[in-house]
Amino acid sequence: MHRPWAYLRPLLPGLAVALAVAMVGYVVHYNVDVVSPHVVAVACGILGATFGRIEESFKPGLKFCAKKVLRAGIVLLGFRLSLTELGKLGPKSLVAVVAVVTATFFGTQWLARRLGLSRSLGLLMATGYSICGASAIAAVEPFADASEEEVAYSIALVTLCGTLAIFVLPGLGTLLGLTASQYGAWVGASVHDVGQVVAAASSKGEVSLKLATLVKLTRVAMLAPLLAGVALNARRRQGEEALAGAKRPPLLPLFIVLFLAASAITSTGALSTHVLADVKNAETILLGMGLVGLGSNVDLRKLRAVGGRPLGLALGSWALVAIVSLAAVRLSGL
Repeated sequence: MHRPWAYLRPLLPGLAVALAVAMVGYVVHYNVDVVSPHVVAVACGILGATFGRIEESFKPGLKFCAKKVLRAGIVLLGFRLSLTELGKLGPKSLVAVVAVVTATFFGTQWLARRLGLSRSLGLLMATGYSICGASAIAAVEPFADASEEEVAYSIALVTLCGTLAIFVLPGLGTLLGLTASQYGAWVGASVHDVGQVVAAASSKGEVSLKLATLVKLTRVAMLAPLLAGVALNARRRQGEEALAGAKRPPLLPLFIVLFLAASAITSTGALSTHVLADVKNAETILLGMGLVGLGSNVDLRKLRAVGGRPLGLALGSWALVAIVSLAAVRLSGL
């Protein structure tokens, strides 16, 4: 009877801090909609780790947020997607999005190898840049065999580049002579976090914002098949390398199965707009709490110890996804 409380009690201080910060991000976004609540959450976690002192009593709860709470938020992210919405893009546009994700995913890993970086760091960065930033990194982490520092640095770098995109892409879009539709498609295909996409696209108006969001959600939908492929590769690799009888990772993690189930439920149209709005608010808070936990592992003062190669990988991957997605927009008529 007392066992659940004994398990929960050490988590409460960290959970309370993460919830408070996530709510701050939510309120800031509500009042200034171009500011992503996810960026606020990660930034607060990073600032706390870099300039403050994370109390020992907070660490168990923050670690729980970075693992379990974030995955719950990813499950709820599935309710944003429906097969009907994805069908609106048309086959040429869907092929273009798949091409962007594929080129970024494998291109980033190739670049990581060329720079002499670890396979695990390359996989984390490739997933983050090709799909949806910190959330995708958290989703693939169980299969990456990465250290906590590699996960933290990946999140810090993908967040840095995604935040820079908010300020850089509007000017580049004007310089390149992109229409509102072309700019929105470019932002949706190249920017990492959903909140960052909204922030970058909203500067060009409603047409740009709607198309950017649709293209971005199509990229998010690729998280499930991509993780399925990564999970299969992890099973194969462990089967080859691990001792006989060792536990293998599941074919599909439970949270990805639930993610797909959420998308299927949305596709039926059974949920009202009011319910979906409530689910989206819950998703924002849960993802925010998870990203606070992840950000609390990022001490920017330690980035110097990583060296210039991970930063080179981050900037190279950012340039890759921007160039490939721009080409896709031009060629496919997104």
